[in-house]
Amino acid sequence: MRKYSLEKNITLPQFFANSFAKTINSKRRCSRRFGQRTTKRMPTAILIPTALKILTRDGWFLFLTRFLRLFAYGSLSVVLVFYLIGLGLSESQTGLLLTLTLLGDTAVSLYITTRADRIGRRRMLIVGAILMAAAGLAFAFTHNLLLLLIAGTIGVISPSGNEVGPFLSIEQAALSHVVPTNTRTEIFAWYTLFGSVATALGALFGGAITAVLQKQSVTPVNSYRVVVIIYAALGLLLAILFSRLSSASEVTAPGEKSGLPGSLKSFFGIHHSSNVVIKLSGLFALDSFAGGFVVQSFAAYWFYLRFGIQPATLGVIFFWANVFAGISALLASSLAARFGLIRTMVATHLPSNVLLILVPLMPTLSLATLVLLLRFSISQMDVPTRQSYTMAVVPPEERSAAAGITGVARTTGAAISPLFVGFMFARPCLINFPFFIAGTLKILYDLLLYHQFVSLKPPEEILRKDSGPK
Repeated sequence: MRKYSLEKNITLPQFFANSFAKTINSKRRCSRRFGQRTTKRMPTAILIPTALKILTRDGWFLFLTRFLRLFAYGSLSVVLVFYLIGLGLSESQTGLLLTLTLLGDTAVSLYITTRADRIGRRRMLIVGAILMAAAGLAFAFTHNLLLLLIAGTIGVISPSGNEVGPFLSIEQAALSHVVPTNTRTEIFAWYTLFGSVATALGALFGGAITAVLQKQSVTPVNSYRVVVIIYAALGLLLAILFSRLSSASEVTAPGEKSGLPGSLKSFFGIHHSSNVVIKLSGLFALDSFAGGFVVQSFAAYWFYLRFGIQPATLGVIFFWANVFAGISALLASSLAARFGLIRTMVATHLPSNVLLILVPLMPTLSLATLVLLLRFSISQMDVPTRQSYTMAVVPPEERSAAAGITGVARTTGAAISPLFVGFMFARPCLINFPFFIAGTLKILYDLLLYHQFVSLKPPEEILRKDSGPK
């Protein structure tokens, strides 16, 4: 048997360093012998997923802006309800404010996304970022309900930690134009993961920074205000980043720009896909109306009412919840490739809704948190598949408008339910009802979606079926 020993005066770390260097040199000699090139960048290239290697500079910019935006949304969602109640608003007034905030986001999104291809995507994204910063500043420096209502209605505020405003629709359309069809769902899965991780880190940051500030004798409401100011600052940073997008992010191909309004359909930018978009919008509105009962801000406040836990602990809970949600999105592309987009959406969404109903039935904080985390671990698999399906079943020249209209439908649905949640949270005997209502309506959405669209397959699924074994 061959024996290994250390040379004199050479330490163990030096021995391993020398051995590693010899191994690398040996591999380089071997590579030169067989005519292969070596590069110092290979480890980095290996770390980047194959689907993301095709992203352009603008594509990576859109991933970065999504990360920063969702980080801001996540940090705000953990403290927003606490902050508004700390300003002196009641639970009912808070519910009204959040409802009007989401309705305002709906109007802003509809106007911007249906004109993005005509006026310019980059310009419309900058406008959205400025409205986000303006709303954050207004919320930070006033406690007057009327001024908060005006700022929330006109500006962009996310009470849920999820996407609001015009950003997602325009970015989806841009990504769909620059990636191959067979990688679209996987790109959207990574795009969703970036957002989920950002929301998770934002929630952790929002809870942690308020806890640290309060230990330094800062009042709770002022500690929450710091998070709101950071939200506004990130909005300004987004405006700067969006201004750096190149002209390649704009729609320039012949026939892809929306024409001038000549009818209601052309006004909204849809022609051939109007029936599909209307049906999808109705279903997405139902799903979002249900989700509005358990937006992250209200879910965090429910944990406080039920178990008395503070924002710092809530930040940790929702950090892991969003991490699990992001990881689950990555599994969606492989499942969709095997079973199809619609079947993947329904099969993963149904059990997550059953778990949602079970959350308030748990007798302890540990069990409630466990069920919530299990729910999040499968709840986001329908997000990249839903986005990919919407982009697949409409013509390329109508994608911005279709994404905008379906996104507005989702925001509209989510805008109504917080009004009811505010009244329920004001009555201790009703605080569990939002979970029951949300889970039941989401199950209804899944069944209707499957019934309406299981037979309408995206082009790539039809092609895969036709090219399969006979």
